[in-house]
Amino acid sequence: MTLLYKNKFLLYLFVFFLGLLSSFSLPPYNLVYINFFSYPFLLWILLVYSKNKIISFNLGWIFGFGYFISSLYWITNSLTFEEVFKPLIPFALILIPLFLGLFFGFSALAFSFLNPKRNFLSILMLSTSLSIFEYFRSFVLGGFPWNLIAFSFVNYLEFIQLLSITGTYAFNSITLLLFLLPTILFFNYKKNIKISILIFSLLLSFTNYFWGKSNLRQHELTEKKNLGFTIKIISPKININRYFQNENSSKLISELINISRPNLLNETLFILPEGILSSISFEELKKFKTLFTHNFSKKHKIILGINTYENTKIYNSLLVLDNELNIVGKYYKNKLVPFGEFLPFENALGNLGFKKITQGYQSFSADTVRNQIRLNDYNFIPLICYEIIYSGIINKNKKNYDFILNISEDGWFGNSIGPYQHYSHSIFRSIEEGKPVIRSSNNGISAFINSKGQEIDKILSTEKGFIEVNSFKKSNKTIFSSQGNKIFFYFVSIYISLIFFFKIRGY
Repeated sequence: MTLLYKNKFLLYLFVFFLGLLSSFSLPPYNLVYINFFSYPFLLWILLVYSKNKIISFNLGWIFGFGYFISSLYWITNSLTFEEVFKPLIPFALILIPLFLGLFFGFSALAFSFLNPKRNFLSILMLSTSLSIFEYFRSFVLGGFPWNLIAFSFVNYLEFIQLLSITGTYAFNSITLLLFLLPTILFFNYKKNIKISILIFSLLLSFTNYFWGKSNLRQHELTEKKNLGFTIKIISPKININRYFQNENSSKLISELINISRPNLLNETLFILPEGILSSISFEELKKFKTLFTHNFSKKHKIILGINTYENTKIYNSLLVLDNELNIVGKYYKNKLVPFGEFLPFENALGNLGFKKITQGYQSFSADTVRNQIRLNDYNFIPLICYEIIYSGIINKNKKNYDFILNISEDGWFGNSIGPYQHYSHSIFRSIEEGKPVIRSSNNGISAFINSKGQEIDKILSTEKGFIEVNSFKKSNKTIFSSQGNKIFFYFVSIYISLIFFFKIRGY
C-alpha cells in the first residue's frame, strides 16, 4: 500500500480496478461479495487523502469511471447500425462513464469536506454522500438511475423485500452502509467494540432476511385470483435490424400472429412489445385490418407498441386494439431516451447530419399524462421501455391498480449484459409497488413477475414464444407505494442528524 500512496498513477489505476471489479456485483454476474472488499478499500484510500480535495475528487471519479465503463459498455451497440453514428462509439464508450463517474467524484469531494477520521462516523458519512449523489444521478438532466449498487442484491429476494418499505434509493443507502462496514476492522477500536458493531450489523441483516422470508411464505399462502380471461405475453425475437430495412409488414404481422397462436373461442389479452412494427404507423397498420379480423375474434384485445401521429407530432405509443383495430385504450410515452428517441439541440445537431438513433429523422414527442388502462375490470399502469427504471414516479396520481405493464425493445443492447440489467428493474418495481409486472420484450427478457419479485414465468432474450397468465395473487398496498421517494429523504435526514450529533460529541 505504501507504493500506491507514493505513486499517483498506480493509486488511480488501483482505484479504477476497484470500480471495475465492483461492477461484477451487478446483473447478470451478481458477485455481491466483491463490494465488501472494493468499497472498504475505497473508503480507506479516501481517508488517507481526505486533506487533498483534488485527489479526493479524482479518486471518486476514477472509481466511478471504472464502475460504469465496465457495466455500461453495451450503450455503444446502439451506435453500430448506421454509419453516421459509428464515429461516436469511442466517445460514447468513454464520455458517458466519465460523466456518470462525476457523481462518485462529487461524493468523495463532499466526504473530504466533512473532515473524516478513521472511525465509524466516516462509514456513515461516505455512505450518506454516495447515496445522495446517486439519487441526484437518477434525476439530473432527465436522470439515469441505472446500475445503482443496490441491484447487486436482485437475486436475493428475501433480502430485498425491504424495498416495499424503503424503495430503491433508501435501500441503496442501506446497501452502501453495509458494504462499507468491514472497514471497521482497520480502525483503532478495541477488539470487543469491532466485534460488537459487526455482530449488531449481522443481526440486523439476518433480521431483514428472515422478515423477507416470512413475507414470501405468507404470500405463498395467499389464494390465487382467477382473471376470468387469459393474458398472453408475446416474446417474438424479431431482429433489430428491421428498423433500418424495408421490412415486409404483412409477413411480420403474420409471424406475430403465428407466435401468438390465437384461439378464437378464448377471451384473451395479447401483449406485444414496444415498436414491434417499426416501419409503419398506426394509420398504416389499418391497411392490414383483414389479417386481424381473420385471426382474432371479438373476445380478443391486442396491446402493442407502435408509432402514432397526432397534430404533426409523433409518439412512441402503447395502444390497446380490438380485432377490428379500433383503439380501446392508449398511452404515449412520457420519458424519452436522449438520442434514441429525440435529438437534443436538434436544430444545431440536425444541421450537422445527426438524427435520433431509431428509425426516421423526426424526434418523438413526450406526453405528460400516464393514465391507467382499464381492461376486464383490471387496471394497468403502462410503461414503455426504460420508463420501468424510475423508482417512485410510475404512479404519480397514487390511484390503486392491479398490474404494471411494461413493453420494451431490448435489441439495442445487442448480445450483452444490458437486457439483464434492464430486467432487474422490473423485479425492484414489483416489490416496491406490491404489484405484479407483465413484461413483453423483443430481444430481451419477457416475464410475469408477482408482487414479491418472484418470476412466475419468463422467456430469455435468446428465445421466442409466449407466456400465459390466467391467475394472480393480490397483495396489499406497500408503504413505499403510498409515500414514494419521501422515504429516501427521511433516511437522509436521519443520517445527517446522526453525523452532526456525533460530530458535536467529538466522535
